[in-house]
Amino acid sequence: MKFYLISDNIDTEVGLRLAGIEGCVVHEEEEVRTALDNAIKNESIGVILMTERLVSLCPEVVYQLKLNQKRPLIVEIPDRHGNGRTKDSITRYVREAIGVKI
Repeated sequence: MKFYLISDNIDTEVGLRLAGIEGCVVHEEEEVRTALDNAIKNESIGVILMTERLVSLCPEVVYQLKLNQKRPLIVEIPDRHGNGRTKDSITRYVREAIGVKI
């Protein structure tokens, strides 16, 4: 199984390509949806890395895939500008996923 990157930043794409991870650079919501759809259809991709900014463009699609698909695993990564998460992003995700407030 391979990793695949969906990034909004060419620097992130180049850096991960140097580590052997192929990917694409997109900027608009429709491009993100298309890239995700293509990556999910590729049986050899086991992990999709996505920059946080792109996840924020279509969070409902990404979180639905995370909750309902066994493969591929979708992982949000910070881009070169740092981590854009709020301090309660993990607890919010757990609350939305299983309905438990922690």
